[in-house]
Amino acid sequence: MRTQKILDISLCYHCGEEIVGTDRILDGKHFCCAGCLGVYQILSSNHLCAYYSYNPAPGKRSVSNAHFEYLDEPTIIKQLIDYQDDKSTIVTFYIPAIHCSSCIWLLEHLYKINPAIYNSRIDFLKKQVTISYQHKEMSLRRLVETLVEIGYEPAINLQDVVKEKSHSVNKSLILKIAVAGFCMGNVMLFSFPEYFGLSGLESQFQALFGWLNLTLSIPVVFYCGREYFVSAWNSLKHKHINLDTPLALIIAVLFLRTSYAVVFSSGPGFADTLTGLVFLLLMGKWVKQRTYHHISFDRDYRSYFPIAVTTLIGGRQTPKAINELLVGDRLWIRNGELIPADSIVMKGNAWLDMSFVTGETEPQEKVLGEIAYAGGRQMGEGIELEVVKLPSQSYLTGLWNKEHYSHDVKHHFNDRVAKYFTIAVFVIAFSAMGYWLSYGNSNKAWAAFTAVIIVACPCVLTLSTPFTLSAILSVFDKKGFYVKNTDAVEDMASCNSIVFDKTGTLTTTEQAKLTFTGTLGDEDHKLVASLLTNSPHPLSRQILKSLGYGSFYPISKYKEIPGKGISGQVCNQMVYAGNKSILPIDLKSNQQSGVHIVIDTAYKGTFIIEQQWRKGLKELVSILQHNFLLTVLSGDTAGDQEALKRIFQEKAGINFEQSPHDKLKAILTKQKNGEKVMMIGDGLNDAGALKQSDFGIAITDNINNFTPGCDAILKGNSLAYLPNFHQLSKDGLKIISISFGIAIAYNCIGLYYAVQGTLYPLVAAVLMPVSTITIISFTSVATRFFARKNNLL
Repeated sequence: MRTQKILDISLCYHCGEEIVGTDRILDGKHFCCAGCLGVYQILSSNHLCAYYSYNPAPGKRSVSNAHFEYLDEPTIIKQLIDYQDDKSTIVTFYIPAIHCSSCIWLLEHLYKINPAIYNSRIDFLKKQVTISYQHKEMSLRRLVETLVEIGYEPAINLQDVVKEKSHSVNKSLILKIAVAGFCMGNVMLFSFPEYFGLSGLESQFQALFGWLNLTLSIPVVFYCGREYFVSAWNSLKHKHINLDTPLALIIAVLFLRTSYAVVFSSGPGFADTLTGLVFLLLMGKWVKQRTYHHISFDRDYRSYFPIAVTTLIGGRQTPKAINELLVGDRLWIRNGELIPADSIVMKGNAWLDMSFVTGETEPQEKVLGEIAYAGGRQMGEGIELEVVKLPSQSYLTGLWNKEHYSHDVKHHFNDRVAKYFTIAVFVIAFSAMGYWLSYGNSNKAWAAFTAVIIVACPCVLTLSTPFTLSAILSVFDKKGFYVKNTDAVEDMASCNSIVFDKTGTLTTTEQAKLTFTGTLGDEDHKLVASLLTNSPHPLSRQILKSLGYGSFYPISKYKEIPGKGISGQVCNQMVYAGNKSILPIDLKSNQQSGVHIVIDTAYKGTFIIEQQWRKGLKELVSILQHNFLLTVLSGDTAGDQEALKRIFQEKAGINFEQSPHDKLKAILTKQKNGEKVMMIGDGLNDAGALKQSDFGIAITDNINNFTPGCDAILKGNSLAYLPNFHQLSKDGLKIISISFGIAIAYNCIGLYYAVQGTLYPLVAAVLMPVSTITIISFTSVATRFFARKNNLL
């Protein structure tokens, strides 16, 4: 490497900014500072230089002098990380510098820079990166320093960063809009003599006004429009054409023509068009950014968890909403329930399935005093926890939606499509110019060339899908239907078959009638209650409610077999509750069905629960059977078969004593037959079927039985709206199709007038943000119209 002073203007190979002062040269490439040079050396040594050709916009300059010694403090580390076990740590950072697909590419290849990093996921809309790394090989401080070295310094905040940034604004863009607007207003003022034909009367001021307009154009071009030139130059340097290239060309030509006209007194120039164009381009960019922010905020910050966590107050179990939890609250987490917030284990044996967080299914044991991280699922008896960190809905949403993190840029125009779109625009623009020049009409040639490039804006095409589907999600939310993401809305619209679970789905235990046949003493009551309090199953909770105990004995050897029952050792006695298959004794063949109770080997009796069908179920099924193939898969015995036959038509399949494997197999069979399956269950013994289905809905009645594998959560009292939800999802696809039609029509009409040279460039610049606002307005109005039509508003 060699260092030298330069006299001519050169641009930094890494950040694209002008080199002022010392030019650092390495491998024949120029760098503006040691930071950019260092980043290049890191990328080069790790064979990641494809970063510079992957996208026209290279990395931003790293100019941080921050010191990160505080990241060695264990107390601070605990507040920042999302999860940690013996081997790995997961942390999420907000990184403002994320701005293009090359950022995504580089940040998803961090493992090549340091092998201690084994996974990194990007959420483009929220500018977040979630990194999993081996903390024995790499400290949190070193991870942050690595991000800084490659130009992506995280904004470290002990609060929920995305929420903190929800009302933030792009101050740089706002300032540029203000400057461009100020200059445009004054240029318009000085151009009044031209507008009203007064130039002859005020000829002595014509030259002065021309020079003033040119002066005001300079900051507009070189400050407000600078990003367009930098982006265009970088794209051409890497033999790539992006959407900023034609805009930079227009701005440059307008400025050069204006300069020529003013200097040689050949006319007023195009300062009004130039300043107006840049101002409207910047306004269009601001509108687009706010639109994407709305999509991100609406999708990720609704209160999507319609579940109540069981808290312990004075030894009594009390339900509480997740967003109402406070540090210090005591939680009671049953078998199969999700831990909603980082907590300390206070009582019980915690065996946590962390697959929701890490993807690994091997349960982890947590002893008294250890931290149990949010997202873990208890795999044994109930445990008592104390909240030490407020739950973050953004974190839980991220876990639920993590398979959609990578390359979440479909809401942004794909670079490859942009390339062909821009080439097509250039071809049309130059063809129109050539046509009019062949007729000797240079004014029309110039007007046609300029207008074509300005009016052919792809922004409206990129906005219709995400904005429409996000608007539909917000409608669903208000009715208690919480869908994972916009992709899932499209999946729902394609379904033509519905599979129902029975208990907790078609039925509700809220109004169930409970009777007991047998004999239970006071001590037996407490033994049974101590067992049942560890199960989240609706029947267990209903029986427990009838027993009415507030304090329970400790339990060990707890076991819950989905669809069969539960068992555990209480006060050195084995207690069983469930159907015949789980009991240690043989019952008489004529023994009635229900929840059988056995203590050690003594049969105590049976709880018979007369479950109530959900209100309006028969009417709901009557509506659904016109558009769907209906099936019921129940893990219970066939006691309700006749009642179900009266609700469902004969062609509906009704199957009992279905194990979780049987349900999964049934879904796979339907899919092989070409059916698009919507599965609706409570998530307790049908999690595999919910995940396998094309659209899985976990139904809940204020119970913490959230299933990560589902695509949506539905409040039990909103089940009656299922046909309305499905119809609105189909209507959403219609809205998208109409939006595309509007966008294409807009471009075609605009191009039709543009190639004729009858569309003034400034009018074309006005149409750009207007078209974006039109699509946003149309999708919003149309979504509300169809929502009202479907009785969802």
